[in-house]
Amino acid sequence: MRIFHNANYNFIKWRWHAVIVSMVLIWSGVATTYFRHGLPLGIDFTGGTVVVLEFATPVGEDAVRNALGPLGSDAIVQRLSNDTGRYDIMVRIPLKSDTEQRDLNGREGATRIEDAVRAAGLVVTAVPKRDIVGPVIGKDLQSKGIWATLTALGGILIYVGVRFRFTFAVGAIVATFHDILITLIFLVWFGYDISLNVVAAILTIAGYSVNDTIVVFDRVRENQKIMRREPLDQIVNRSVNQTLGRTIITSGVTMLAVLSLFVLGGEVLRGFAFTMLVGIITGTYSTVFIAAAIAIILSRRAPQTQAAKPAEARRRARA
Repeated sequence: MRIFHNANYNFIKWRWHAVIVSMVLIWSGVATTYFRHGLPLGIDFTGGTVVVLEFATPVGEDAVRNALGPLGSDAIVQRLSNDTGRYDIMVRIPLKSDTEQRDLNGREGATRIEDAVRAAGLVVTAVPKRDIVGPVIGKDLQSKGIWATLTALGGILIYVGVRFRFTFAVGAIVATFHDILITLIFLVWFGYDISLNVVAAILTIAGYSVNDTIVVFDRVRENQKIMRREPLDQIVNRSVNQTLGRTIITSGVTMLAVLSLFVLGGEVLRGFAFTMLVGIITGTYSTVFIAAAIAIILSRRAPQTQAAKPAEARRRARA
């Protein structure tokens, strides 16, 4: 069965509406991140101690924070949502630099957290996670994560620019950057920390998004040879419709696999799976609307700029 056979939707007509929606989401996310004092970096990047406590009965964050006593002054206590019937609470203590509080770092700090909660009468049935990261390792991982993302975007720009044209490369990069921003915003809104798993998912999203965009651009290049007299808007819209079935099927199958990871993969893979789910949705959306819109806008301005240069040269020669 051929899905979306002979599709003829006018996607280009709605490109400015899509751009406005994206800008509203991005600026809302930027405002949220600002008022929350930055991105929620995980223990991999900040250094410190993270302990996940499993309880037999529902326990509130305030009860755990009160049980920690002096340990909870700078601690972040967060309930972890799951569908397995467990009641998990995550306690994250940032790295302490003061000499008097060095015992809050490392394995001793994790043990003190567990002992304090049990001493308060809260029944801890298991401790499924203990993460301990030093300051040097955290800064090194943060630097490498940023460089890995920038290197991936630079490689995409060069590849698409060589294979197609520079205006298409800019469209692909803007769409990929758009996908990364939207994904980070949803991570902030839903309370997921940016860990190494999340960075791996973001790099995967970048590759997935640009691959989907290249399929559309490749069809645009083919149609330009056939539809020589047609405007670029119609060529791009035709290309998006011709590849729509492939885009929907690929995204749908990938989402089913990632959704199974999100539901059944446990707490360790939940941040990765959530990032991938958001990235697949926004990647499909940006391929249809954002990348095509940017490519059309820049392709229209490029000929005007080239045509203006000879006219300007002739005016200078006459003068």
